[in-house]
Amino acid sequence: MSRMGKQPVPIAKGVTVTITDHQIEMKGPQGSLIQKMPEADHVEFKKTDGEITVTRKDDGSDARRQQGLVRALLMSQMVGVSEGYKRELDIVGIGYKAEVKGKDLHVSVGYASPKIFPIPDGLKVKVEGGNRVFLESNDKWLIGQSAATIRKIRPPEPYKGKGIRYSDEVIKRKVGKAAAGAAGG
Repeated sequence: MSRMGKQPVPIAKGVTVTITDHQIEMKGPQGSLIQKMPEADHVEFKKTDGEITVTRKDDGSDARRQQGLVRALLMSQMVGVSEGYKRELDIVGIGYKAEVKGKDLHVSVGYASPKIFPIPDGLKVKVEGGNRVFLESNDKWLIGQSAATIRKIRPPEPYKGKGIRYSDEVIKRKVGKAAAGAAGG
């Protein structure tokens, strides 16, 4: 059983926390986030000096599960408003590129026309060199979902490695038919 839910969430410097009934608002140097937790019936959260604690009202399995969930949501919200989240995508392939036009990201990856990804509010997108996309946000869910949606336009393929991949992703390459036939004899 995990005991992460019992650990307090430390309040970072420069972050203000406002707790109301089933809602927590945090404001920091990277912006502000509001987390509504209407399903958290079995837990309660309190702000003490320099930290937020999540306690269970009873010892049932729902209470234990909600305690860990609420604590994880608060921790990711705290990191988001104090430091922010960053994600990098690499576009690999001849003629593959991306560019920001207004509030849209245009991705050209071998299709007849560029695929357009509308940039949501709260997400900053920067393209460097046409083949490296930088995403920044204070919302962990938003940056993860946006990066996955962009990657889904053309996932990396295992033979030549072309496509859109996360910068820290390792693609397991496969040997093609010609190389496999020559090696097999």
